[in-house]
Amino acid sequence: MRTLVAIVVAQALGLTAMASPAVYAAEQTDNAKITELKQQLAEITQELESLNSRVNKTERHAALDRITFTGDFRVRAHSLHYQDVTWNPAILVNFSDFGARAMAGEYGNPADANSPLGKMMAANPALASAFQSGQLNGVMPYVLAAQTRQDIDNDIYYNTRLRLNLKAQVWDNVDFAGRLSMYKNWGDSTGVQVFDSWRSFTMDGTDSANTSGDWLRVERAYFDWRNIGGSEFYLSIGRRPSTYGPPSHYRENELRGGTPSGHLVNFNFDGMTIGYKLGELTGVEGQVVRFCYGQGFESQWGNGELFGDTITKDTHLGGFNIDAINDGNHFLQFTLFAAKDINDGFKGTMAFPNQLASIFAPTMYQDLQKFDNFNFVTRVQPSGVIGDMYLGGVGYSYETDDEMKFFASFGWTRTVGNGYAGMFGGLLSDAVFTAELNSDGSEIIMSPSTADSNENHDGYGVYVGMQIPAPYGKFGLEYNYGSKYWTPFTQAQDDPIGSKLATRGHVIEGYYIFDVNPHMFIKLAGLYYDYEYTGSGTPVGAPQKVSDVLKGTAYSLLPVIDTAFDVNASLTVNF
Repeated sequence: MRTLVAIVVAQALGLTAMASPAVYAAEQTDNAKITELKQQLAEITQELESLNSRVNKTERHAALDRITFTGDFRVRAHSLHYQDVTWNPAILVNFSDFGARAMAGEYGNPADANSPLGKMMAANPALASAFQSGQLNGVMPYVLAAQTRQDIDNDIYYNTRLRLNLKAQVWDNVDFAGRLSMYKNWGDSTGVQVFDSWRSFTMDGTDSANTSGDWLRVERAYFDWRNIGGSEFYLSIGRRPSTYGPPSHYRENELRGGTPSGHLVNFNFDGMTIGYKLGELTGVEGQVVRFCYGQGFESQWGNGELFGDTITKDTHLGGFNIDAINDGNHFLQFTLFAAKDINDGFKGTMAFPNQLASIFAPTMYQDLQKFDNFNFVTRVQPSGVIGDMYLGGVGYSYETDDEMKFFASFGWTRTVGNGYAGMFGGLLSDAVFTAELNSDGSEIIMSPSTADSNENHDGYGVYVGMQIPAPYGKFGLEYNYGSKYWTPFTQAQDDPIGSKLATRGHVIEGYYIFDVNPHMFIKLAGLYYDYEYTGSGTPVGAPQKVSDVLKGTAYSLLPVIDTAFDVNASLTVNF
């Protein structure tokens, strides 16, 4: 455009110059004509500057249009209520090994108050009495604190979520997409939570769904390269769109947000997808086959590998996701993938609870008691590989032309443990601790030595629901159930009590969505959780019956919830 303007102006000036000799020859002393020509030149110059200004604005606008920004803003208020929250901590100890080593004098003379064994017996008189009377033999629970039980009511809890979507067309068949997210509690930007459940542990896969502070995180960043070489193949690499997949997007009142089944996967990870639009060959609308690969954990870099004692491994994910039918009314999806070399945790940050310090770090706890409202923030990492996992599922949804929606999903998980266990256990197994002397031989400490089981465990989950038009909006009802060993990757679901789809037990949810306008809605919802087994949302540790924990015949290092409900209201604006 700027070149065209310059040509037009040059031609105008050229014509004026060609005519000028004749004018000057005929009227060389005509000052009026000279003044007139100067005026014309001034007008042309002014018009050129105006055109240049407009061209600059157009070019700048075109450059900015290369990236399109959209997003959503949600404010939500919860009323959270927990019933029979029970803390009954204990560890499994190999007392046969402890007794044999004590009798051999490895821990010192029990009659010597300054020996490691003497110190331990003095600090734990009940343990000393049971040990001396021969009541401790084999692998048995070693109770660490008296059971506590309470109901907890958080009558009002506010949070805000902001998500910014970025899109750019790089070339005719190449696009970039990203999403930045902020999720925070009102009046809180500390960035970490006290570790009282696996839900409170912020890690790479869940950091966009845990309330952390008033900063933006990169939840997604990837490119799509379509129709490679004129074929139906496509390639996508980056931080994957692996959250809010079908059918969990219905309760969010948004379009399908992720590729894999939301019943099995709601977890951020980095990786790649190679897909083929099979529907172009079979004639089945929307039929796509995808192979997905990713890395869920980097074991060496950043873990002090140069000291030479890193024993964890990278966790790799891979599998297939197939949209068998996707024609606008019917949607049928199959998912099958594996996670190899799962460790007993992830890299992350937590505020260490003083309650666990009193058990596992008594020397430190002596100082912490002076500041009982302080928690030290620490970076944590896993201690070793606990096994492999396999997940599979099938989901079907039906949407009528008059906006009625119905869905059902079935999921299966299998864990293959290797017998290793860290402090909180192995792969769906508990740790067996043995008594060891510390580095200077002055104290007996309990160290996890092995898992109490390396058996394979199969779990299953069922998820059904509907959403129907209602006055001023729509009404939805959902139910999901998870068995004892149900272990999906849905920890990035932003339910404050915990991912409802990871629950080992029952969850019922009902909601009403009021459409204020096409870009704004209000949602009123209620969720009721009835937990049957402990450890929902984590593959670490053996699930225990919640009823047994309440009775005191089963134990858990972290507090256990029996039932809970969440009543909430939210306002969402899409822009």
